Amino acid sequence: MKDTHKHILVIRLSAMGDVAMTAVVIKALIAQHPNVKVTVLSRAFLEPLFKDLPNVNFYNADTTGKHKGLKGIYTLYRELKTLHIDAVADLHNVMRSKILSLFFSGTKTATLDKGRAEKKALTRAKNKVFKQLKTTHERYADVFKALGYSIDLSKVEFSKPKKLTTNLQNIVGELSEPTRLIGIAPFAQHAAKTYPIDLMDEVIEKLSVKANRKIVLFGGGAKETAILSALADKYASVICLAGKVKLREELLLISNLNCMLSMDSGNGHFAALYGVPVVTIWGATHPYAGFAPFGQDINNTVTPDLNKFPLLPTSIYGNKLVEGYENVMRTISPNTILTKINQTLEN
Repeated sequence: MKDTHKHILVIRLSAMGDVAMTAVVIKALIAQHPNVKVTVLSRAFLEPLFKDLPNVNFYNADTTGKHKGLKGIYTLYRELKTLHIDAVADLHNVMRSKILSLFFSGTKTATLDKGRAEKKALTRAKNKVFKQLKTTHERYADVFKALGYSIDLSKVEFSKPKKLTTNLQNIVGELSEPTRLIGIAPFAQHAAKTYPIDLMDEVIEKLSVKANRKIVLFGGGAKETAILSALADKYASVICLAGKVKLREELLLISNLNCMLSMDSGNGHFAALYGVPVVTIWGATHPYAGFAPFGQDINNTVTPDLNKFPLLPTSIYGNKLVEGYENVMRTISPNTILTKINQTLEN
């Protein structure tokens, strides 16, 4: 029987949080347009983000190997062409995705509008335009709308908690009422988005003294793992997950959290996939740029005092330092963060 589904190629190669944000939108797309199937083109380790979505397949973009450079992009196009793509949704809008889209000549294509002018106005020092911009999720939905598939993001159904593997059960132990499982992801790609680890230690210490709480620390890489392991060793109710599992199992555990504390980074977006309440801490960046985790209470965002630091946000991605603003994260009190987490757990 001939497949009557329209086949959309979705291109989003990086970064981790941005790819996670596509998963929410693609889930809504599939639910609201059951005649559509999707192939997600991204980096191999991010495949678990899409594993449970019906009518969604994953294709590994080997951008450091056989798909590297112009020749590699053409090789990738030849491979994808065999999948009989009907439309291309470029959710990345970088040189590589643009070139790949051009190879699909004659195929309907829509490209992400990153809103660069608006974001520049939001982050500039002079004549700053401080307002909430369209969210990245909305920008992704606009791409599908341009292809003829409108999406109502108010009707997203979150994934339910997943059953833990035996490995995870051995790591975190028994999870049952009235235990509250709190995730903490204290790192981000850039220092300007990372809450100081000594202050985070205070947060962890005060969270850990209350009964019926388990705290799981998330991170990656040797340096982060070493720091998080040292923190976990100090407190009986704190567990370091870094370096012990891959993304598939990490997502299983995140789905069971009662609250996630995250920077402006990927783990907040992972938690949002499951409707887990996320408390986010912002430094040089700001949720107005459109990168807040999906469906979260704006009251759960913690930012420095904008009256004291009127130039914030100074960056969209946190990669730019402004003189005098290097330590804005230190002006956020651990007690402020604790209050947000405790209120979330009580609710």
